[in-house]
Parts: sequence; structure tokens; C-alpha cells
Amino acid sequence: MSAGAGRWRGVIAIDGPAASGKSTLARRLAQELGLGWLDTGAFYRAAALAVLRAGADLDDERGAVEVVGRRVISQDAGRTFLDGEDVETEIRTPRVTEAASKVAVLSGVREKLVQSQRRWVEERGGSAVVEGRDIGSVVFPDAPVKVYLTADSEERARRRLAEFGDAPETSAVQESLARRDRTDATRTASPMRLMPDAVEINTTDLNPDQAVERVLGLVRAARVTG
Repeated sequence: MSAGAGRWRGVIAIDGPAASGKSTLARRLAQELGLGWLDTGAFYRAAALAVLRAGADLDDERGAVEVVGRRVISQDAGRTFLDGEDVETEIRTPRVTEAASKVAVLSGVREKLVQSQRRWVEERGGSAVVEGRDIGSVVFPDAPVKVYLTADSEERARRRLAEFGDAPETSAVQESLARRDRTDATRTASPMRLMPDAVEINTTDLNPDQAVERVLGLVRAARVTG
């Protein structure tokens, strides 16, 4: 472990908007530190898939909560499961992505999924790298290391286009990301925000190795002062 002797204890919370580099950073950190990695956004995608499969109304909070409450969402080795079925590929489709943005604003759904996310970490001894949009503010407010990733809109659009392959024009992707940012920042339930005790890191000009090293530095400092 390059971050120092001994196993890291506690949650490393990584928040930030879409395409800011959260998943790449979280996965690499988990590998470096020998920890589990939880992508909480995938929980909302899986919840949206469950609602879609049930034929329920995405805007009906009561119905969505009922559907999600009957399902078991989990992750293992970077794969997401819905009632034991590997749905990692399906939850990344545009249809589910759009549905997830609607389900994610429903406070009842968020409450259930936050419970599931906390349980996931507890089952791993309380230590993990957790990424999302409300990790440091709601899910794990006492996390000893909190990071908020950002990147300029053009770079985020470029990254998202690279994921899609054949995709819309950059301007359309930028507009989509901006719309999602507004939704995440203004929703009533757990809005995305930079916490006072989080360290903001702009990844626009950082490669993955540099971003990982920045956060490992925060982990080292937390070990010294913790």
C-alpha cells in the first residue's frame, strides 16, 4: 500500500458531478488501499431499472418506493446486481440513465438506498471508497476523508463522449450534463454540494495517476492527524 503502513480504516467519500472522474479515481484508490469500492450512482440506476421493469410511473414516489422496497440491489467487484441478476450493462443504457435522474430526486427512494449503501459498507468492516453526489453530506457525513471532484464542462463532455463512442455532438452532451447538474444541485432530497470539510480537486488537467496521488496524500495526512 503506497499510502503508508497498515490498513486504512473508515470511508473515503468522493462526490462530484457526472464525468468529473469519480469512478476512475474511486476504483484506483480502492485497488491501492485494498478496500471495497461502492458506486452509489449505480444503486439509483438499478432502482430505476426496477421501476421501469415493473411498469411503474417514474414520477410516482409512492409507487417507486414500493417497487424498490421489494428489490435487493447490491454490488460486487464493480458489478451491480438486481435481485442477484447482473445488470451492470443494462443500467448504463441511455434509457435507464434518463430514468435514474428522475428516480434519484424521490426522497423516499433515496432513504431506502442510503440504508442499503450504509449496510454495504458495514458488511465490509466500515471501510471503503464510496463515490456519489451526497456521500460526504448525507450518506457518510463523518468520513475522515472527503473529496469533491470537478472539471470544466468541455472536458466532462469529452469524457462522456469517449464513453459513448458514437454519440451526439459535444454541445448536446454539455447541455445534458448541465441539466443533470442543475437537477442534482437543486433537488430537495440530498442536493449535491461541496461540504466545508471536503477538499475540492479539479481534474481537468490531471491524469488518473495524478488524481490518485492527490487523494492518497489526503489519506496519509488523515492517518497522521487521526
